[in-house]
Amino acid sequence: MKVVFLEDVPNVGEVGDIKEVAAGYGRNFLIPRGLAVLVDSQAASIVESRLRKKARLMAQIEAEMLELAKRIGGKAIVLKAKAGAKEKLYGSVTNADIAEALEKSIGVTVDKRKIELEEPIREVGSYEITIRLTKDITPKIKLKVVEEEKKEEAPEKAEGKEKKTRKPRKTKEAPKEETGEMEAEEPVAAEAETPEMASEEPAAPEGEVAEEVVAEKTEETS
Repeated sequence: MKVVFLEDVPNVGEVGDIKEVAAGYGRNFLIPRGLAVLVDSQAASIVESRLRKKARLMAQIEAEMLELAKRIGGKAIVLKAKAGAKEKLYGSVTNADIAEALEKSIGVTVDKRKIELEEPIREVGSYEITIRLTKDITPKIKLKVVEEEKKEEAPEKAEGKEKKTRKPRKTKEAPKEETGEMEAEEPVAAEAETPEMASEEPAAPEGEVAEEVVAEKTEETS
């Protein structure tokens, strides 16, 4: 079956192409979906209309891509990534990462599939990246991959750790301080009791007490 294509069909044909296709493929897929028609007298006018439409669309796309190429061509962007020894990255920088960086830094959305990378970037350094917007429009950008700064520990957290390490020392020293206070208080108590004891009269010997009692009884008898 010979058909003329009204739309681009990947790996099969483009608008205006006249090709021989399998009858079942043409009748069951291409023609019902409006992708192609049988070659006849009416086909030429249909194809001509579709070709004009495609030309207008391609011109619009090319104008947009040229404008985009002016905006991003020669621009420099910086990507931060974690790195280890010998400036080797932990992981890699992909075309998706570059597309995201472009959107953040320049405010331009680029399809990651249009960013050409032979292989992911795995080292810190400077690179020139090609962006293939169309077959003939290929602006280049400058990419600098730098090591991400390591986060320093916050002062408050560091102080908290110091306090935690000091706590066990305080609990050990506390009993010693209390013992010292108790020892210091004992002499004071002894000193306070000494004047009271000194003010009391000394007890009389037992012999003297007996003589006084006899004398009192003699006086009463007389």
